[in-house]
Amino acid sequence: MTEVMIPRLCVIGVGLIGGSLARALKRSGAVGEVVGSGRCENNLRKALELGVVDRYETRLAAAVTGADVVLVAVPLGAIGAIFQSIAAALPDQAVLTDVGSSKGSVIADAIQAFGHLPPSFVPGHPIAGTERSGVEASFAELFQKRRVILTPLLETDPAAHNLIR
Repeated sequence: MTEVMIPRLCVIGVGLIGGSLARALKRSGAVGEVVGSGRCENNLRKALELGVVDRYETRLAAAVTGADVVLVAVPLGAIGAIFQSIAAALPDQAVLTDVGSSKGSVIADAIQAFGHLPPSFVPGHPIAGTERSGVEASFAELFQKRRVILTPLLETDPAAHNLIR
């Protein structure tokens, strides 16, 4: 078992990608608590039943409170609203990452929500997926032998980049 590197992970959007990453990190022992959040409480309850998350919060600000890493795994068009909702509550030390497929719009959304690019922001894009969706489709092996493209910015803290890598 690996040393816990992420004491508290918040996954916003516990579907195929977010759920699979949570499962993989739990399996490897690299994460302590996983807090799920999203727009559908039924999906969050299912994630809890399946052991993908340890607890969930329907209020985004409450979900990110105390988080060490926040993963935003929602459709590209929803990322801006998510960033707006968490901006005031995101802990200063929390590393923020996403799985959006387009970095330009995600970076613009971050600047708009935070007023600048947070040094703890590490944009990312996993090259993984299946034809299925939802937390029931998630599995710990989704990222094995797959690439995840990280696009740290000049503003990105190297320690944040290393943690996400």
